[in-house]
Amino acid sequence: MRTARKRKHHCGKIVNPDTIKAQMDIYEQIVNLKKEGKPCALATIVQCTGSSPQKEGAKMLVLADGSTNGTLGGGCIEAEVKELALATIRDGLAKTVPFNLTDAKGGLVCGGKIHVFIEPLLPDPHLVILGAGHVGKALASVAKFTGFRVTVADDRARYANADNIPDADTLVACEFFDVFSRVSADSNSYIVVATRGHNHDLDAVKAALGTGAGYIGLVGSIRKRAMLFNLLREAGFGESDLSRIVTPVGLAIGSVTPEEIAVSIIAQIIGIRRKNAPPGLGHSSCSGLFKENGANEAASSA
Repeated sequence: MRTARKRKHHCGKIVNPDTIKAQMDIYEQIVNLKKEGKPCALATIVQCTGSSPQKEGAKMLVLADGSTNGTLGGGCIEAEVKELALATIRDGLAKTVPFNLTDAKGGLVCGGKIHVFIEPLLPDPHLVILGAGHVGKALASVAKFTGFRVTVADDRARYANADNIPDADTLVACEFFDVFSRVSADSNSYIVVATRGHNHDLDAVKAALGTGAGYIGLVGSIRKRAMLFNLLREAGFGESDLSRIVTPVGLAIGSVTPEEIAVSIIAQIIGIRRKNAPPGLGHSSCSGLFKENGANEAASSA
């Protein structure tokens, strides 16, 4: 009877049950992070040639706080992949990075070459709409279509309901000043104030300024802006607070109808989300992807 022979792999170790369990732990952590609305990036060795400390399929999960789960072999590789993964979390763009394992200075003496695919795993951006009127309803629809998780709040239960706003993921009926005791808003959240009156606008904006939201927009005219800002100053808010408020909100496309206004607002928010590129990374690069001064350099695939 012929004895089954284990297949050798010149690029790394044979996959064993412990490795499979470790990767299942990574997948479970990804699911939990998604539920918690926390971003992360997954780095996977997708190709290796010659000798390397890990083989194809090896994974490392990088969280936004810099903590990791899994390994790609340690040393210079993991240090640079971690930094690239954090950049990927910021810009939302996947990348494949080559590493030549021949840099003795960086501890890479295996002599082989690997390619690491780094993909961002980001929570859906969160749009909080304060006001469930015509603009709020249209905005919820456009936001949902473009991939946002949508929360709509109004102080009138007859408006803040699924019949009126079918595209909202979450509906909250409460006073505007109390919304963010029930709804979380962080840097991945965008708030649009579209209430039915100046007093409600003031309460809603005050509440929004108490959050860490990455965007606070106010539907209204330049005249409303001046009046509201004066009231906020009287309430003790400083210029740094006022600078967070975008008003009049939306891109200047000549919008008139609620649907057109909604399109202009979402277009502006998308532009803000996409505009920030990751900062230059200035360090010794064992992949050759970056120069010492941090400027991007195309890595050779040879």
